[in-house]
Amino acid sequence: TLQWETVNRQFIEYEQVAPFLVPEEQQRRLLDFLPLFLKAWEQSAGVIVFPNIQLLASEVSKLLAKEIKRILNGKPAEEARLALEQFLQQKGEAEDGCLLLKSVYLLSQTDVRTMWNIIGSGLPAALMQCLYLFFTFPPKKTSDDGETSDDDTETQEMLVKIMLNMYREEQGVEELLAADKLQSLIIATASLWDQCSHSWKVPTGRVLRTISKAQTKNSIVYLQAMDCIKIAIQGLFKLADTLPACDVCEAASIVLCFVKDSYLVSSALLTEFENNDGYQLLLKILLRCEGLQQNEENRYLDEILDILTCLTTCGKTELKVSGNIVHPQLPHFDFERTRSSGMTVKNLQAFQVLQSIFQKSNDQHLCRRILAAIGTIWAWDTVNFFLLEWTLQPINQFTDIIHLKPHPIQVQFFRLVESIVLDLSYVPHEILKKIQYLIKENIVPFCTLTALQCLLSMTKKDLLFSDIFRDSGLLGLLLALLRKQAKILRKSAGTHLPGVEEGTEKELNAVMLKMVAALTVGSVRNTVVLKDYGMVPYIKIFLDDECYRSATLSILEQLSVINYEEYMSIIIGALCSSTQGELHLKLDLLKSLLRVLESPKSHSAFRTCSGFNGLLSLLSDMEGALQDPPSGLWAAVGQNCILELVFYTLQGITAALHLDPVNSNFFQRSGLFEKMAEDLGTLGCFWTKGEWQIPLSLEKTRTFAEFLDVALCSSEPFPMWLKNCIKILNFLDHMIKGTLHLESYRKERKPEMGEALRDDQEGLQAQEEHPVAFNRPSNKLPASAYRLWGDPEQKWEVGDCAIVHPGAVCVMVRLLPKLYKEGHSQLSQEIQCAVVDHIQTLVKSEKSRQVMCGSGLLSTIITSCQDAFRNESHPLHLPLTRVFEKLASQAIEPDVLR
Repeated sequence: TLQWETVNRQFIEYEQVAPFLVPEEQQRRLLDFLPLFLKAWEQSAGVIVFPNIQLLASEVSKLLAKEIKRILNGKPAEEARLALEQFLQQKGEAEDGCLLLKSVYLLSQTDVRTMWNIIGSGLPAALMQCLYLFFTFPPKKTSDDGETSDDDTETQEMLVKIMLNMYREEQGVEELLAADKLQSLIIATASLWDQCSHSWKVPTGRVLRTISKAQTKNSIVYLQAMDCIKIAIQGLFKLADTLPACDVCEAASIVLCFVKDSYLVSSALLTEFENNDGYQLLLKILLRCEGLQQNEENRYLDEILDILTCLTTCGKTELKVSGNIVHPQLPHFDFERTRSSGMTVKNLQAFQVLQSIFQKSNDQHLCRRILAAIGTIWAWDTVNFFLLEWTLQPINQFTDIIHLKPHPIQVQFFRLVESIVLDLSYVPHEILKKIQYLIKENIVPFCTLTALQCLLSMTKKDLLFSDIFRDSGLLGLLLALLRKQAKILRKSAGTHLPGVEEGTEKELNAVMLKMVAALTVGSVRNTVVLKDYGMVPYIKIFLDDECYRSATLSILEQLSVINYEEYMSIIIGALCSSTQGELHLKLDLLKSLLRVLESPKSHSAFRTCSGFNGLLSLLSDMEGALQDPPSGLWAAVGQNCILELVFYTLQGITAALHLDPVNSNFFQRSGLFEKMAEDLGTLGCFWTKGEWQIPLSLEKTRTFAEFLDVALCSSEPFPMWLKNCIKILNFLDHMIKGTLHLESYRKERKPEMGEALRDDQEGLQAQEEHPVAFNRPSNKLPASAYRLWGDPEQKWEVGDCAIVHPGAVCVMVRLLPKLYKEGHSQLSQEIQCAVVDHIQTLVKSEKSRQVMCGSGLLSTIITSCQDAFRNESHPLHLPLTRVFEKLASQAIEPDVLR
């Protein structure tokens, strides 16, 4: 504060004596004061306590402007530039220029009023003259390494900062009009870019862009009167033939800024630009940018494209076009509502430059930017799509040549087409016809693939496209192509012919199948078309390839809507003919079957097509699959995957029996529960000898729920065979209750065991290393199966749950003697007792007992357990007896009970 007081006192003294001093002495007194002012500024961290700062700014700025004019007066340009450079950079005793420049630099960063005083000093015109000299006449000497010195850089930064602060004010731009250097500098950038000072190119561009943003009506009139834009365009035409593309872009972008920024004030410069072949100039420059390396210099190319995009909305009158809306259209499309008062296209000439570049160039960067510009124009106002497409037809015309463009451009183009439907809710019928023709010709498979993916995305948006693409012939085209590919696959079955269905071609087949699947979903008419084309035998061929399977099954599931028998025949046949190693095929087929079995109408077809026997044959084929340790082919499969197959097989049977008395009666009378028990018993985890073992006295007894808890979620060591047995018994338990085919439990099992955690990690790693186009079953059980096992923290509660499928109880009882393993006698009998106790819980309710007794299966249960009934010392004798005591009151067959 004391220092500022001293500064203020000295400046007041200067003010008092200045009127009485000769100009030279007055100037010297001011220059002597400035070091004190700068020192106070530096030591106070920019905090100013100086009431007379505006007067000081005016005095210092006037002196700097006066000195610049004195130095430049009467000197040739190159000599004037050198003298000016020396004046501004001198240090030591002759540092007047540097002192003045630094003072103005600091004062220009204070406040607006101070800036106005600087602007009113005549400094804007003086510094513009300096900039013109520095830019136009490069220095003859540089430092030894060819770079500008630190003094040059510091001086340049201060000069540029002062000019930026002055010229961003309209008053500062107006001050330039008294001299002719503004238009001279603009023309110099457009004509002498290759001859100018390299170190001043970027600073000059920054200053001119700042002036462009602050243009006034007077400055526009001034530039127009000087034919500034006209002369600049002529200069740029010459540069475009000789300079590198990036340099021409940098020079042209400066001129374009004045054209664009002035439009909000006056259209004069845009008119001058258009009348002097400005758009032809831009087309010439931009086409020269093909192959331009991706680097920092590209920003000027991008700036030109951005300005050109903005110019599409610059015009005097609104475009008025009346297009013919082709129907059908999406229900929520309303053209009248698309009209708005936003940024609509008014300048077709500017857009034609963008359109022509895309048509003539294959440069990836250029084409990508132009497609992005079109998307931006649509985003400004929805009506712009219609204004352009009903006049210049850019997207329509681009479709004809898109196959010639680089692959990334094809992807971006079809995303843009896709947005017409997804974002604008408009169906562009003419464009879709051309895309369909592109698919038919298949000149470039990748382009065909990308086009088809675009149509697939549209199809998923609304069912209307199912009708559109059927009526247009696309569905028939795809079916014909798929028939051809199916024949090729059939001929090459079992062989690996080189070049057959590789890469893009295979992916194209997959997308064609997806498209057909999307067209048939919810459309019975399209499904009938597929059947009438005789495509069902050919569609079946694609089941064998995992890449095609998901879409193929979707198509077949739609076929089931009109013919359940044909669907069941195909799926059951494929299940029965699948080999032992085609585990993923079986899983996918079973999951599809489950989706169709959700409809009760499919149950009869499942039965008549030998569905029950077909699923049970899957269990028969897995004989020994759950042996511990595994052997043969099963060793490579993994027991989790085998359990998954068992689960889905039992789930399919349960779904077919659900609320279907005819199927339930057929399954029981055909002895299929007994066959199920026999097949499950041969899986390898159950004891195969079948006889009851010598009873032991049990040291401890656990419930079935506790065994399930230990087997699934505990870190306690547990034999693998017993884990698998418990899991299968758990499946049967839910089958008994009729809930196996449902996903009623929401919580998945928490993987607490190390093995389960490793399985998860291995599965994730495998998924990352081998991604596929369609969902592939993991080697772990599905979430639905884990839900059935429940949360280990919850205790098993059956309550009054009725027995829905008593035959499944027989299966569980038949497996009782097989819950045994040599070397684990104590554990075996403990789990046997736990299962019997659980069965006893199942028949707790009167309703459950009625179901069991009415099933006619009691004799089967007695036969399965006769050894335990006869031997009173057997651990299962008492619990089994209690089961039958509960059933006694409901028994229809008293002789059987006796």
